[in-house]
Amino acid sequence: MIPSSALFDQSTLTALLEHDPLVADYRAFFAELDWSVVERWQAQRSPCCGSHGHPLRAYLKAFLIRIREGFCYTTQLRAFLLKHPLLVLELGFQVVLDPTQPYGFDVERSLPTRYWLGEKLRHLDHDLLTELLGGTVGALAAEIPGLGETVAFDVKHIYAWVKPNNPRVSMVDRFCKEQQPRGDPDCRVGVKRSTNRELPDGSTKEVKEYLWGYGSGVAAATTADYGDVVLAEFTQPFNEGDVTYFRPLYQQAVLALGQYPTHLTADAAFDAWYVYDQPARHGGIAAVPLNAHSSHTSRDPDGRPLCPLGFRMHPTYAYAHSYGYRAHIYRCPLLHPQPTGQACDHPQFAKGPGCVKHVNIEAGGLMRVLLDRTSPLYKAVYTQRTSCERINSQAKELGIERPRVRNGRSVANLNTLIYLVINVRALQRAKSINAGLLSIPHGGR
Repeated sequence: MIPSSALFDQSTLTALLEHDPLVADYRAFFAELDWSVVERWQAQRSPCCGSHGHPLRAYLKAFLIRIREGFCYTTQLRAFLLKHPLLVLELGFQVVLDPTQPYGFDVERSLPTRYWLGEKLRHLDHDLLTELLGGTVGALAAEIPGLGETVAFDVKHIYAWVKPNNPRVSMVDRFCKEQQPRGDPDCRVGVKRSTNRELPDGSTKEVKEYLWGYGSGVAAATTADYGDVVLAEFTQPFNEGDVTYFRPLYQQAVLALGQYPTHLTADAAFDAWYVYDQPARHGGIAAVPLNAHSSHTSRDPDGRPLCPLGFRMHPTYAYAHSYGYRAHIYRCPLLHPQPTGQACDHPQFAKGPGCVKHVNIEAGGLMRVLLDRTSPLYKAVYTQRTSCERINSQAKELGIERPRVRNGRSVANLNTLIYLVINVRALQRAKSINAGLLSIPHGGR
């Protein structure tokens, strides 16, 4: 609704809205999002789901402004909107009419309070935000040929807004997991990084850096001309391992792309058989380094394990492993299927049964141990892992590392909003590049 006042009538206010640079900039930005997703979501719920008379779309746009403008606090967002009444009209908040005001409405009374903006951020339906993010992925796929053929995975650490994360505050047992910080009931303590420190005697000691917070898992893709794109995101407390992010991220990315990626890549923290299993079933590879802490059995090129003497072990029978994969039991080739009479100095041979190996025979389990990590294909796919690092760098600039909220739901919602901003920027960039390509005259350079 366009109000009127003693200073500006409706036609003048309409003209101001059309020519205000800030309004025009955000109008173009918001036009890249599929708002029909929000309309469908509202249609399935009560008419008052926007709360306090304001439409949900207005809140979502305001929160995107918070991210884009780099505001850490809700008070900064509200102060910014108070200074830009035309933007308040553009966002669609239900205004309190007042003809005595220059723009025909009371901006202070029209905007939700700082408290209510914080509550709305906390109670946003995260599935709705995920669907909005998926819509940007679909739009990007329409603009960028081959997007998502290779998908990279990574996890970004997030500091909770709690006292133990402040090194200037003196505390005892700062990172004791039994002492939950009062400021945030949802954050958890975990290891940010682990390094080896050399001691004076020449030995090394493992030193771990802890923090209270969350992890933001991201699936990203990159193309040479269009840059980096977020395909999926998932937030958890920081005590969860990196590999636990894989399945939710992969499922979300497949749904957003409408197809299975050919190749995947990630760091050694994602070295699990089911990470390799997906590309193995779709004609690709998972370019993931082997985890240095895992043990490996020597194999022949066909995947059959070798005993310590280098003999091919004898297969007996397959079974369903408790870890969720099909496994095959291989036994000592000197004793099975018939004893050969040859002796072995291995302790297991002296005990009677000889060596026994339980081998993962899923496609992903075989790829994990047989993959040639020196091949040009592996190196080319693994190089694309840097797309996640660039996305994390953009997200850090938008405030993902130290959010000024005190609960897990708000952190997760802010993260998705940050990735929405990144994807809308990528979409605007892609459309600009494609428009430039279409404008090149036939036969021109």
